[in-house]
This record gives sequence, C-alpha cells and structure tokens, in this order.
Amino acid sequence: MRVAVAGGGPGGLFFATLIRRADPSIEVTVFERNRADDTFGFGVVFSDRTLAGIHEADPVLREALTSRGRHWDDIEVRLKGERIRCGGNGMASIARQTLLTLMQARARDVGAQLRFSTEVGLDDLRDHDLIVAADGTGSRIREQLSADLGCTVETATAKFIWFGTDYMFDGLTFVHERGPHGVFAVHGYPISADVSTFIVETDEASWRAAGLDEFDVAQPPGPSDLISKAYLEELFAEQIDGRKLLVNNSRWGNFRTRRTSRWHAGNVVLLGDAVHTAHFSVGSGTKMAMEDAVALSAALAAHRDDLPAALAAYEAAAQPSVAAIQDSARPSLSWWEHFGRYHEVFEPWQFAYHFLSRSITDARLARRAPEFSRSSHAGWVRRHGAEPLQSPFEVGGVALPGRAVVVDRDAAVLRAPDGTTLPLHDHGQRSRDIPAESGRAVPGSAIMVAAPDGETGLPEVFTTLAGLVDAGPALVAVHGGTPHTRTLVCEQARLHHGVPVLLVDNSLDRDRAVTAVLSGRADLVGGSTEVVASWDAA
Repeated sequence: MRVAVAGGGPGGLFFATLIRRADPSIEVTVFERNRADDTFGFGVVFSDRTLAGIHEADPVLREALTSRGRHWDDIEVRLKGERIRCGGNGMASIARQTLLTLMQARARDVGAQLRFSTEVGLDDLRDHDLIVAADGTGSRIREQLSADLGCTVETATAKFIWFGTDYMFDGLTFVHERGPHGVFAVHGYPISADVSTFIVETDEASWRAAGLDEFDVAQPPGPSDLISKAYLEELFAEQIDGRKLLVNNSRWGNFRTRRTSRWHAGNVVLLGDAVHTAHFSVGSGTKMAMEDAVALSAALAAHRDDLPAALAAYEAAAQPSVAAIQDSARPSLSWWEHFGRYHEVFEPWQFAYHFLSRSITDARLARRAPEFSRSSHAGWVRRHGAEPLQSPFEVGGVALPGRAVVVDRDAAVLRAPDGTTLPLHDHGQRSRDIPAESGRAVPGSAIMVAAPDGETGLPEVFTTLAGLVDAGPALVAVHGGTPHTRTLVCEQARLHHGVPVLLVDNSLDRDRAVTAVLSGRADLVGGSTEVVASWDAA
C-alpha cells in the first residue's frame, strides 16, 4: 500500500509515524510545502489528558515532549491590578519548531519518507492508494473536494494576533489591559526556557481606534505587523516587565471555525485543520490533528484490506470528539468577542469566575480548583450576604428572598418560594391575558423574551429587546433558544441595557443555576414549580 501525506505539520507527521509502526510494509511519503526548519507561530499546548493519549500511541514521542516541554497546573487571570489563580488545569507546552524537529526525526526513524519544499495537489498523487490531506486550514486538497465534503465556515468578530516574548510566564496566563482605545487581552504561556507565546485579542472597534488596521494581510506569509508590535509592547509593558515581543508572520486575523460533514471522498481523507478548527482558547489545533492521526491509523490497522470501511470507521471514531470540542469552543470564542464588556462591569474575582465557567459548571470548578471555588463564593457572599441562590434581590419594588423563582406563564406571574409575585408580560404571546397589539413592555413588570434558535437570529432579537427595555420593565426574562443564545440575550439585557435578567430554563439543575448567578450571566434563575423545588432539594 502506498500512502501520500500532504502536509508535514504535527498531524501529518504523527500519522506517518503511527501507520508505519502499525504496518512497516506500508510505504508512506510526507510532502511539505515549506522547508524542514520553517514554522509559523510559536508554541503549542497539550492538556495532560492529551499527553496521556500521545504516550499510549507512541511512548517515544511522549518522552521527548516531556523532556523538551514546559508543564504547569495553574491558570492565572490578571486584571485591574489583581492576579487570580485557578489550579487543577494540568497542561504542557512546547515550541512549535522543537515539536516539528522531534516529529520529523521520529517519522524518519520508523521509515517514512519526508519531502520538503514540495507542494502537491490531487493530480500529483494519483498513483497512491491513500491520500491524507493534512495541509492545514488553507488546504488545497479540501478545496478541490469541497463539493463532496459539506464544508461550512464561521468567522469570529474578535481580532487576534500571535507573537512571542522574552518575558517568561510561569503557566497559562490571561492578561487584560484597558488602553486609550479599548480593552486588549493576552493569552500567554511558556514554550521554552527563554520564550513565551503571546497571543493578543481585541474587538474590531478597539483595533481600528488604535490604528492597527493598516497592515496588508493579503501579502504572502512572512512579513509581520511591526506597528502593532510597538503598540502592544507599550500597552503591556508593565505586565511583561518592559520585555520585547517577538515576531513570526505576526499579523491580525479573525478566527474561522471550520466544520465538515464528511472527512473523506474516494481514497482521500482529511485530518486536522484541513477538515475542522476550534478556537485556541479551548483546544489546540495541533492536539486535535494528532488525535485525528491516532484515530485514522487505528482505523486503517483494524480494516487493513477494506479502505472504505477504514475511512468510515475513522469518521465514526473521530467526529464525535471534534464536535464536542467545537461545541464547547463556541461559547469560549464568544467570550473573547465580548470580554471588553465583562472587563468594564465585573469585579476581578467575578470576571475570573465568569471566564473560567464559560464551558464548565460550578461543581466541576470546585472539584478541579477548590481554593478558587471557595474564593469566588466568598467574593459573592461579601457583596450579597448569602450564597448565590439564597441572596435576596429587589426588583420592581418587590423584595425577593432568593434568586430562584417559579415561572407561572398561565397565571402571568413570577412566584418566589415565600409567595411573593411579580407580574409577567409574555412578549409575543397572544392569549386572552395578553392583548394581541401588546408589543410593549409593561413598566414595573417582568417581560418574557425568546432567544433565537441560532446566532443568526440574535440581531433581530437584540433590536426587539432594545425597544422593549425603553418602556422600562423591571426585569427581562429570557427563555427558548439554545443555552448559548439564551446567555447572549441575557447579557445583552443585563450588561448593555442595565436591566435585571431572569434566565428561564427547565433543563437547569442546581449546579448550573448556581453557575449562572455566581458568574453574573443572570440575576435570577427560574423554571417550573418542580424544577425550582429540585434546586432546593439538591
């Protein structure tokens, strides 16, 4: 069997190594468009769980990563002069060039042929039995097959740029700084004994206000944006002790999330960024590509004489975990699209909690980082006098004894456990209780607003919401949609319009109800009588 791998990044090299180890009779050739020592970017990050999977697949590579990489357990969040740490996040990083050098040597050791400075397309590889497209997010091979694969791409609104720095972070560190033009944030982490990765994100308005939109990103890879380098060195000078930023094809972009329905067509199969991407705040593209390589090599080994069955098995094995990562990455990416808003309104402890709970719940945080969890709850109690669901709340002149309420749409009221009620106006519902012409909020009442089923419906809902809050409702109650769109509508009402918010969700358990209130995503949580009773019983 002759196998061609288009792309000599970590995913392609790892696959070449694994398939040669599984069956040395297979002839494997890796074609890479760049030179052996070319690399764009600075470092890659692996969780301890990912490293365990790499060790199981190839202990030699894991041992090399352990000896050359950097490891940490804590995440640090810096803002407004405070540094907040959260443990239980075992991760390791390594310089991308070091990783590639190790993986090139390992692939050669097991007999794979590596050809650099060689760009290939499908027409160049027709004499191979299997073609593996591992040629990155700009994959030529994917574009040749796109009609058969079902590709979609979503472009984020936040701007990001990659640098390195000679300042040494001691682990994954998130730095937030308000400058004269807006809020900018850093993802920083060490990748060697003397270099850290330094990724900066901001919103487009701040980026333009700072005059950072002049660099021509259409030019070929290579030149870096030196104007942005100088601006960000000055903005973050105190945070990095006046150290310098290092460039390597450093230019602003918008992250693009790629989803693909089918990962193979005929004898061509895709892996890594060529077929899927997920925002770097949740999962490294390198990690996902290497996990794809494990799944593909295992499927081929299990179906040695049946290529269609092997490729179908690969998709079945790899797609669910990628979908899960992409689903968790979307709320995280969204957080980075809105973090300037959070920076302005939250105290440092709540900002850090809001950030770290964007994809996990309060109970999971407590298990992972008990000290961080205790500190966050203590911050809430200092301000409100009781734990989140037990904290009193006054809205529309009505004093509620806690943050959980029953939503009684038939009676058109919100009901607290002590019997206290607040009138409920159900926007969009037409019944004998709600006049058909009532498209307005009733001052002093709560108004129900439905979140959309997808993010494309948010602008329309936000426009409706803006009109409703002008009438002065005491509270906006958000229901429907998806967990993500409900959160975004809640935050639009609460943080943009300054109106208290009730999150209505009968699927919430007590853990997620606490998370919503403690994080500041909602002021109140509500559901049916049975659901609210279950929170008290838990």
